Amino acid sequence: MPTPTHAIFNRPLDTPTPPGFEEIVLGMGCYWGVERLFWQQPGVFLTEVGFAGGTVPNPTYKQVCGGRTGHAEVVRVVYDPSRISTEQILKLFWENHDPTQGNRQGNDVGDQYRSAIFTTTDSQLAAAEMTRVDYGNRLAVEGYGRITTQIAPLDHFWRAPEDLHQQYLHKVPDGYCALRGTGVQASQASALHEAATGEIDGNPEPSPSSTGGSSVAAGGAA
Repeated sequence: MPTPTHAIFNRPLDTPTPPGFEEIVLGMGCYWGVERLFWQQPGVFLTEVGFAGGTVPNPTYKQVCGGRTGHAEVVRVVYDPSRISTEQILKLFWENHDPTQGNRQGNDVGDQYRSAIFTTTDSQLAAAEMTRVDYGNRLAVEGYGRITTQIAPLDHFWRAPEDLHQQYLHKVPDGYCALRGTGVQASQASALHEAATGEIDGNPEPSPSSTGGSSVAAGGAA
C-alpha cells in the first residue's frame, strides 16, 4: 500500500528526516488535537499520529483501545531546531495538557492516554528532564500534584494504520479535541535553551498555544 501523504504539508509520511532536523514523539492524551497543535507551529516539517511505549508490533487503534498493548497514543513531530527549539516544543507540550493525571486526560481514561515524551537524542532527553523539574515546581506552587509523565528514549514509533486518523482535525474540522492545559505557564523556552546549552536562543517564541480546544465529539475520543 502507498504511504499516506500529509494533508497539510503534502509530503509522504515516510519522507526522510532532513539533515539537521530532529524528531520527537509526544503523548498528551487523544492524539487528534495534539497533532493539530504541532502542525500549526512554524518550523515543524512533518507530523503523524501513532503509538509508542508498548509491546505489540504494528498495533491497530482498536487493539490499543483494548488496553492490552501498553502503547500510548502519540504524535511524531519532525522539526527544524534552527526555527523551533526542543525547549519550545516542550513548552507547548507541558502547557497544553495536564501531566499530573496518570493514565488519563480528563474524561479519556486508560494507559493509552498517558503523558509521555519519547526522545531520539541525548539533548532532547536532557531537555525533557530539565523542563519536567521546572514545570513540576510551577505546578506545585499552584497546588497540583506531581508530574507523572513518562520520559524515555524512543524504542519504536508505530504509525496509526487508519488513514482517517492522520491529520484528523483537518479532515473533520469539528471533530473531537480533548486538549486541556492546566493554565500554568511553563518557563520561557529561550531561557531554558540558554541554560541547557550556554547559547543565546534568538528564535522567536512560537505562536500562542491553544490551551482550550474544541470538545465537540465526533465519533468519540481517539
